[in-house]
Amino acid sequence: MWGIVSTIKADARTVLNFAAYHLDLGAHRLHIYLDEPNPDAFSHLKAHPKIRVQTCDSTYWKQRKKQRPAKHQTRQTLNATHAYERIQTDWVAHIDADEFISSPGRLSDALAAVPNSAHCARIRPIEALPGRDGHYKSLIPDGPGREAAVRALYPSFGVFLKGGFLSHVAGKVFARTGLPDIQLRIHNLYQGGEIVSGAFDLDQVDLCHRHADSWEQWQTLYKFRLERGSYRPGLAPGFPRLAGGLSKHELLTLIEEEHGPEGLRRFFDEISAKDPEVFQKLEAQGLLKIRHLELDAKRQKHFPAFG
Repeated sequence: MWGIVSTIKADARTVLNFAAYHLDLGAHRLHIYLDEPNPDAFSHLKAHPKIRVQTCDSTYWKQRKKQRPAKHQTRQTLNATHAYERIQTDWVAHIDADEFISSPGRLSDALAAVPNSAHCARIRPIEALPGRDGHYKSLIPDGPGREAAVRALYPSFGVFLKGGFLSHVAGKVFARTGLPDIQLRIHNLYQGGEIVSGAFDLDQVDLCHRHADSWEQWQTLYKFRLERGSYRPGLAPGFPRLAGGLSKHELLTLIEEEHGPEGLRRFFDEISAKDPEVFQKLEAQGLLKIRHLELDAKRQKHFPAFG
């Protein structure tokens, strides 16, 4: 059996879409931590027998005997570890509300095949292409030819992005439950304060990451991501600095300062394959995947009272 933990700050439809999709995939348990009160989502989640939901208000943090951490990444880690210690499954993954696991077969079978020696199993991301329903691009794999391949696909901006992705390339992990002294962080499992190595790769399972559904939606999240999220200062560059590498924060700030919104739009269109030439190159190189998530249908199936 497997389960999911997620700390979510989103509208009710987004929360229920996420929950319904993973219930439909076969999750035995979902632990949902609402980062702010969301009564519309809470009532539907609370009524489902496979879901444990918690509103992370001042009362919650007082019960945890902790001050509410200022950084959402810290809140995510605390909640994920809290769920790890309580979830009644063999495996648990810590993912975000814009991430959807896709498996060609039963996910429980894939996890059952993980060697007993592995404490965690990694799922690699594929990144949604805005405006192209169900289309995702695959990560250009690590290796000596990666930089050249990324440059060829994305000639203007690819040199700055690891694997050609706008979002993360690390993926997420399923953690085997029942282990002592565990901390379940955002991309990795830690035990005794040390990262757990030797994660088993679930090669046939994808993490469908809907990092941006459209230019407009990306813009609404851009400032937060630039200041405190996945483009925040201090993260490593996509390529070594000696080779001219910049972090996403540095790159996007530079583009905005020198070229304004038009420059950001040009960056977005190239990296998200809105540019037809980029899309054609992805297709020619076998880097496109089709994954229809059917979120509305699954939400209506599992939460019919919401509509």
